[in-house]
Amino acid sequence: MAFVMTPLALDMYTERPHFRWIGLMHRDGNALAINERLNHYVQLPAQRRDRIPNDQVAKALKRAHQERQRATEIAVPHLLSTHTVVLYRYLKEHGLRLDYDTSEDAEVVVVATPPSQSPAFLKSSSNRAKFAGFEQSLPWADVVETQNFGKVAWYSKDVMPWPKGHVECIAIASIKTIEQKQAALKEVMHYIHLAGHDIERARLVGGKQLDAIVDIVQTYIPEHTKPAIKASLSAELDVINYTDLGVDKAGLQQIMGYALEAGILKQPVDIDRFADERFASDQTVAPVTE
Repeated sequence: MAFVMTPLALDMYTERPHFRWIGLMHRDGNALAINERLNHYVQLPAQRRDRIPNDQVAKALKRAHQERQRATEIAVPHLLSTHTVVLYRYLKEHGLRLDYDTSEDAEVVVVATPPSQSPAFLKSSSNRAKFAGFEQSLPWADVVETQNFGKVAWYSKDVMPWPKGHVECIAIASIKTIEQKQAALKEVMHYIHLAGHDIERARLVGGKQLDAIVDIVQTYIPEHTKPAIKASLSAELDVINYTDLGVDKAGLQQIMGYALEAGILKQPVDIDRFADERFASDQTVAPVTE
């Protein structure tokens, strides 16, 4: 089984449909960060909760394009990522163009950059006096903000609104695994969903419970600073969530539709055939309370 960005999984499926979609890993959870050069034209509100995907970043990108006659580079984890889809939707709604290769016509060009390298990408762009940004999973955007060399412009949940949060990364499993190790696969998915339930409870309660989650994250990804993790898991902002992690066909259709429109995907997938709904657990939609 694997943990894959949605458009990439759909593209893989069109090439070789030897696996099925068995659940979500989380909902929402990515953000646009911009460097100070770009923020000079935006002047984002001081509080993250007040930063919404209005036309201010779009106007700054358009101005940057007019000044330099070249596209602003925005890093994404993969061209076939949900992050690219979210960015496309924002730009489209504000009359801007997105390209996947260097273009003089488009205001923005996406650059595939590993998430862990995206803060360095933003910093090096600033050092060369370039306008730049990145659309990456949380908490990378909060990392650059808490370290004072970038700003969170907006969160994906506000660009791609969807009941309970938009589809982001998904879990897939090979047909062989589904057929031969169904009980083991159900057990794995149960504990993934239970972990999500624990994170949601820790966000609500805070204190030692949240600190324990932060410590676990830092053990495996030390580049994620404590302030950045806590900002991304803020119950007030609610910009990523781990609830209702079963199959959401309509939510996947939303992402696939925009990916096709943007040219990120070349052909649609039969979602009913792609999905296997047998791996929900008692934790999938369990209510989270203090």
